[in-house]
Amino acid sequence: MSEYQYYEFQAIDRPLDEAARTALRAVSTRARITATSFVNSYEWGDLKADPRELLKRHFDLFLYLTNWGSRRLALRLPKRLVDLDALDRFDLDDDLVSLKVSGEHLIIDIHSDEIEAGDWDDGGGWLAALAPLRAEMLAGELRLFVLLWLMQVEYGWTRDEAVMPAPGLGPLTGPLATLAEFLAVDADLLEAAARLAPAAAKPSPAEVEAVLRALAEDDKVALLRRLHDGDPHVGAELRRRCRTSPTDAGTAGPTAGKLRAVAESIAVERLRVAEERAAAERRRRDQDLAAARAKRLAALAKRGEAAWREVEDQIALRHAAGYDRAAMLLADLGKIAATAGTQDQFAKRLADIRARHERKGKFTERLDKAGLP
Repeated sequence: MSEYQYYEFQAIDRPLDEAARTALRAVSTRARITATSFVNSYEWGDLKADPRELLKRHFDLFLYLTNWGSRRLALRLPKRLVDLDALDRFDLDDDLVSLKVSGEHLIIDIHSDEIEAGDWDDGGGWLAALAPLRAEMLAGELRLFVLLWLMQVEYGWTRDEAVMPAPGLGPLTGPLATLAEFLAVDADLLEAAARLAPAAAKPSPAEVEAVLRALAEDDKVALLRRLHDGDPHVGAELRRRCRTSPTDAGTAGPTAGKLRAVAESIAVERLRVAEERAAAERRRRDQDLAAARAKRLAALAKRGEAAWREVEDQIALRHAAGYDRAAMLLADLGKIAATAGTQDQFAKRLADIRARHERKGKFTERLDKAGLP
């Protein structure tokens, strides 16, 4: 397969009607189309439509993946529920993410073309795991943008003195961790950000209740009316109201330079721990091998002359496996003799074997390779 492209769209706020599904079927006759999704993959050719236009017209989420390293995630959100001024603080590069207003919606389009291809990935399952990011953003969660800012730090696009915009990062939610994996964000940099800038705590039940009780009566009725009418964003709006504003934290975040330095120290420590574990595993393996070798030699020593007879029997087979077995037995008998202090007797018997079988060149080669004089 020379190339592979995977496209998946998902509708959340409103299912696709018959007209929309008919229009999508005209885009592709082989796509899997449901009331909430459009999925297709290509080994040759390409999608016969602009993904952003499909997102504007029909969908709330879009994911794209290729086997040459391109990855893309786009989200369509109601503009009225997004704090555009808060997003401006992140100063993100257009080469990484674009923010476009389309009517009543804001489209956030994240893209990267430099992700190293690893094991085969057909694209399935990613969007289902990433979909909750949209609800998190509608509820006022901005850590998706912190993650993107960190990618710019990783790429070297951000000056050392630049300060991480609020809020903090860690620990990541499941969808955010999936996004970090999808975009191959450096794990050491993520760990550095989690250490230096932990995320703001979620409001306690008492704090949530206090916010709700403080709502004006007309406001409460309006929210309940919207809930009754099926507005899918009422819950997200309430969670947004109960969330502590990141600008209220009053503490400056770490600089890009500090994050890079801590990430480097984390990488050094990770390598040190890995080397120590590898060394400990080698020692354990060597100990196991030594114990097994000692057990084998003890059993061989008990066989006495039977072991020497097996050497002769293996040589008499006159084939490679027999010669290998004979040489191995002689090497072990040599170790036993060294331990028992009977090297002279061993040397005489080995010299006798060499003399009697000197015309068996392949056998003598194995003796030489085993270091048997």
